[in-house]
Amino acid sequence: MAGDAGTDAEMAARQQAERSGEAFLIVRDGVGAQVIVVLERPRAPYTVGRGEGADVRLAWDDGVSRTHALLERIGDAWVLVDEGLSRNGSWVNGERLAGRRRLRDGDHLRFGETVAAFREPITYGDSTRRVVSDAREVAVTPAQKRVLVALCRPFLAGSPVPRPASNEEIAGELYLSLAAVKTHLRNLFDLFEVEDAPQRRKRFRLVERALETGAVTERDLA
Repeated sequence: MAGDAGTDAEMAARQQAERSGEAFLIVRDGVGAQVIVVLERPRAPYTVGRGEGADVRLAWDDGVSRTHALLERIGDAWVLVDEGLSRNGSWVNGERLAGRRRLRDGDHLRFGETVAAFREPITYGDSTRRVVSDAREVAVTPAQKRVLVALCRPFLAGSPVPRPASNEEIAGELYLSLAAVKTHLRNLFDLFEVEDAPQRRKRFRLVERALETGAVTERDLA
């Protein structure tokens, strides 16, 4: 099937990026297609933005400034920098960036309405151990998809403090009982492998995983 072939191709692209031994970003563009940007150390810093000259160009996102943020290599670490460059700010794991922040494997970055997953293989001597959690597409039922879209809607609504929808908001939008919403969310936590996240972070992690894997796209939220 075409969907399966696309998934296989995306997985192959991620595996190739991992084998490079360099850090990389996984982004979904405006139509949900996977984009991988390998961060080669000699080329740092990288610019993130909507402008034609940006190294990580997010041209489809009107919430991204022409020059939005920088990715710098400092010693052995990658650092995200947004010192007043953007009008809407940059976010790391749901928290607004103030100045600069060291990135760690698995961090989720948000610029405008675009979420990027930061991945960094860990090197031991001459060997590289694969520590990149795969961003595989997850098969969800139509009912689960509706809950995911409702959960993500306020997160991408341009709020100065992005947040997932509450159980009450999801229930109101979809005309479901609170018990049904909670059941769907428990199943989705398991499907997207975020059940072990701290309780207060689970909903953020589910939103990030849904956007990262393409389970929810901007088109779904339009």
